[in-house]
Amino acid sequence: MRRWIGAICASAAAGLGLPAAADEAVSLEAVVVKGQALRGATASAYSGSGFDHELIRERQVAQPQELFRWVPGMNVRSLGLGAVADSISLRGFSGGGHGGDIGMVIDGIPLNEAMSHADGYADLNVVIPLEVDSLTVLRGPVSPLYGNFNRGGLVVIDTRKAGTYRQGDFSLGSRATGDAQAALGLQPAGGQQLNLAAQVNTTDGFRPQSQTERATLAGRWSLDLAPALQLALATRLHRGEGDSASYLTQAQFERDPYGIDPRVGNDGARKNFGTLRADLNAVLAPGLKLLSFAYGTRQDFSRWFTRPTGSNPAADWTQREETYDRAVWGAGVNLNGQARLAAGPLNWVGGVETFRESTDYLFYDGLERRRRVNPAVFDRNSRLNSVSAFGEAEAPLHPLLHAVLGLRYDRFDGRCRRNGSETGTDPCGPLADLDHLSPKLALRSEVGAALQLRASWAEGFALPSNFIKYALGAANLDPNVFRQTELGARWRADRWRIDLAGYRITSTQEVRTVAPGVYENFGATLRRGLEASLAFTPREDLALTLAWARAATEVTENASAALVGKQVSGVPDRTLTLGLDYAPLQGLGASAAWRRVGRYAIDAPNTRFYDGYSALDLGLTYAGRRGAVRYRAAVRLDNALDKVYATSASLIGGQAVYATGAPRTLRVGVQVDL
Repeated sequence: MRRWIGAICASAAAGLGLPAAADEAVSLEAVVVKGQALRGATASAYSGSGFDHELIRERQVAQPQELFRWVPGMNVRSLGLGAVADSISLRGFSGGGHGGDIGMVIDGIPLNEAMSHADGYADLNVVIPLEVDSLTVLRGPVSPLYGNFNRGGLVVIDTRKAGTYRQGDFSLGSRATGDAQAALGLQPAGGQQLNLAAQVNTTDGFRPQSQTERATLAGRWSLDLAPALQLALATRLHRGEGDSASYLTQAQFERDPYGIDPRVGNDGARKNFGTLRADLNAVLAPGLKLLSFAYGTRQDFSRWFTRPTGSNPAADWTQREETYDRAVWGAGVNLNGQARLAAGPLNWVGGVETFRESTDYLFYDGLERRRRVNPAVFDRNSRLNSVSAFGEAEAPLHPLLHAVLGLRYDRFDGRCRRNGSETGTDPCGPLADLDHLSPKLALRSEVGAALQLRASWAEGFALPSNFIKYALGAANLDPNVFRQTELGARWRADRWRIDLAGYRITSTQEVRTVAPGVYENFGATLRRGLEASLAFTPREDLALTLAWARAATEVTENASAALVGKQVSGVPDRTLTLGLDYAPLQGLGASAAWRRVGRYAIDAPNTRFYDGYSALDLGLTYAGRRGAVRYRAAVRLDNALDKVYATSASLIGGQAVYATGAPRTLRVGVQVDL
């Protein structure tokens, strides 16, 4: 069990972005995604939080986003809408996941969707926690490897691509909740590698009409065609379906937080997702690797959602239907290089990539329990095409000065076309060519063995939102630009790991409507914050961890003068997670995690606020071995104090609505390694 505490401490150090020992060997197996050689360097030069496979299993998560509470400043606002992606805030941006404020990639392929529900919608339910080799959160628009939707930060997920293993994670919980995950790694003869993973998750939910279920299957097969040439094929299939009790008004939330509004119809969502990818990777010379890939994705996603509307939002609730049928194909090639300098290794990556995404969008409003009784508001197809080039290099100029320079160029075009009659008036035409060049620069200094200092400046961008980009009146618009300045420090000693960061992000060239169909770049915001991570092991059997952040946001320029000086809605002023892991006996462990989410505005004029919440989770584990089988049994009590709280509060149709957090929840499970 003390080894388990040691693993937690080592993983916490990785979460703090502390550098690991360099692996100087060049192997074909390391050629998996773009920028592999720079991953450790980038995480050190910029603020990043990392989770390796062992720590992810220790956290016993059913969804990857459960890890985000251990990232300073990251907050998941679960919407409780059944098979619909959560909304995630980071560094003063509140629309990650459910919108486009956070980039999300798996094995180098973006999960963000160009025009599904909101620009940049990304659903992490298609990822199986047990298949993940590492998950890294880079905070701010610092990575040149990915462009649009990378303004608040980037979630990088790498799946397992090597090794021999047979693993299973199984749990049962309150309200008929069950989760089963399995992973298999095989190395057949002839230079082959096979990695498979599957997950089935189901629950009746803690509110009426809240049953959800999802199933995912992922696999990758690779073959060494030659000692320095590898072919790989990977696929991912996902199906999710859920009912939804929608939101509660403030009065309902205070009276019966686990009830349902009688005006809510048969809400819910369903999603089918499939992707196929091929990689051809080669070692061209010592320290020089070529990575090439091509992929295709097909997805259909429908949701039915009842919400307040009309001139009397307290009385008028209507159901809407949104359907998105997506087809995506993309390809790319990049070089990863490494050279040896006197002060250390020079790592670099450069590449080009392209994608084409086509989305058929149907939107109906005023449904009668999913029955369409009105004409379509929208029935159209949008297409977004992109060509990008990127490069990044880390140069060890001196032990006290390591420089990381990145540059990314993106160019977009596309069009919108009506598939049938519609009553909506949003623009639908050609997308005028848009491009943007995004520079990134970071400096890192190793001040002795214990202290590391860093400073960085990075630029990101966002395209005009939704269908504005397809308007004739938007032909002269520029992308919305984000610029981040950051200072940070890391300190490590025998029992301490501390990371501190301060940042300032400006957003300029936002878009406002001048007249119907006429737009201009006008609008700006300012985001500032402090972040801290800490891991402390006062004894061999005891580990304490902390993730804390303070965020301040301000609208500095807006079409409405009344909004200038106001906060950005949906961003908590502070977040805090305190963790304790204790191993009093060999094999036996206890854990506690306390989470505090601070106050945030729920409307743009800042007339309404939610005061936040706190929750305590407790756990017990016992790890042992029976013959060749290693196992870990676990009991978890989430929200142990049975606090009533809202995971999300927002304004819809002029009315404050709440998504209730889960009451006290018991989970028992077992993890096995065969």
